[in-house]
Amino acid sequence: MTASIERQLEDGLAQLGLGTGEPALQRLLELLALLHKWNRAYNLTAVRSLDEMVIKHVLDSAAVLPAIIGPRLLDVGAGPGLPGLVLAILKPELDVTLLDSNGKKVRFQRQAILELGLSNVTPVQERVERFVAPEFDQVISRAFASLADFVTMTDHLLIEGGEWLAMKGRINEDELADLSASTVLRERRVLKVPGDSADRHLLRLERIGRSARQE
Repeated sequence: MTASIERQLEDGLAQLGLGTGEPALQRLLELLALLHKWNRAYNLTAVRSLDEMVIKHVLDSAAVLPAIIGPRLLDVGAGPGLPGLVLAILKPELDVTLLDSNGKKVRFQRQAILELGLSNVTPVQERVERFVAPEFDQVISRAFASLADFVTMTDHLLIEGGEWLAMKGRINEDELADLSASTVLRERRVLKVPGDSADRHLLRLERIGRSARQE
């Protein structure tokens, strides 16, 4: 890993107000190197260069850390483990589950967990509608379909009083209008990702009133 990539990552995290110790920084650099290596063979992501991966994957994932409470976090449609792996590195007390149906991406997750020594991450290869597990405090996704699908397909996995976290680019107001009456938008947070001029938002959603499960 070059010194310029390390500086780019360290400076980006500082701009996000996320001071990290040396172990976390080194793990993030190792994750970048591993993702870059695997991507050449397995096409895990359309982002090819290391400097873009710093921005589009690591810093983009890290930008939501202030909204992460846990203690149990489910990353749905995690792909190669984003944002879940980054969040697990930056917040070691989190219990993170990565859920994806793509075999090669889950294999990468497993390898990354092994090589980075992450004891707080569990990779699962399964379709979300078939996944059964103890309920999670927060459910996050940055690569899912519509908001309504995200909420409906993961409703059985969220505790009462928990929240959905949807990472989005430009906000589609029609998506918000399609949400059921039992789902409320608690916060629409603009994410300022260092080095990225694209629109990035985090939507915090909660279940209210009569449970969506009973509708």
